[in-house]
Amino acid sequence: MNTFKTTILMALLTGILVAVGGAFGGSSGAAIMLLISFGMNFFTYWYSDSIVLKAYDAREVTPEQAPQLYDLVQNLAANAELPMPRVYIIDTDIPNAFATGRNPSHAAVAVTTGIMRTLQYDELGGVLAHELSHIKHRDTLISTIAASIAGVISMIANLAQWAAIFGIGRSSDDDDGGGMLGMLFTIIVAPIAAMLIQMAISRSREYEADHSGGEICGNPLALASALEKIEYYAQNARTMAQATPATAHMFIINPLANSKQMLVSLFSTHPATAERIARLRAQAAEK
Repeated sequence: MNTFKTTILMALLTGILVAVGGAFGGSSGAAIMLLISFGMNFFTYWYSDSIVLKAYDAREVTPEQAPQLYDLVQNLAANAELPMPRVYIIDTDIPNAFATGRNPSHAAVAVTTGIMRTLQYDELGGVLAHELSHIKHRDTLISTIAASIAGVISMIANLAQWAAIFGIGRSSDDDDGGGMLGMLFTIIVAPIAAMLIQMAISRSREYEADHSGGEICGNPLALASALEKIEYYAQNARTMAQATPATAHMFIINPLANSKQMLVSLFSTHPATAERIARLRAQAAEK
């Protein structure tokens, strides 16, 4: 059911992109946006993992360089019946982690030095199991494509806003382009709708990854404890220097969730951590 829901939401997101093209440029604009969406999906499929790992200065580690971390990932990957992903470390004191990659055979998990120092061994295992669940269900690709499409819609909305200010573009009586109503849709409605759909996709995948991660590591309470600690740092410590709204959805806890990013928190792609913890505790109680 969750996969069907995600498919519908992704179709809606692509539909908004095409509608924006139609509102801003008529039938030719819609066709261009459809082609852009195909091009973005192709580019995201092949290159998104390398781009995001480079953006966070993540360094790949070998079994000799990080034996305990590597062994933990290897054991959990075996539990999840997944190929061994590449393992990366990000040098920052902020505890967090994410997974990336176009499919299970071309995947990577990245953890910060802060999370390795902050969490107990079983708690780190819970976090890594959560990330491996994302890989197993191909959430890494889905969420990145959704974020890319939403980003393009927001960019077009900004361009349309400036075009409206300076009187550039189609006249209000041009039915093919949608006129003033089309412009308002592009500037106001489309980016909000895209953001809400992206949030819905990400939040539903986070709940599923928590549940599946609890099964992979065999200890939902360890993951719940890890989420509690990471959330505390996210709310009370400084923001991760490299973190951006475009990539915040990838992390197990939103790295922009502190008080300085209150507006970002209101529109977070992550469910409330307290609710996630409650669900994991309920899962543990059922065992």
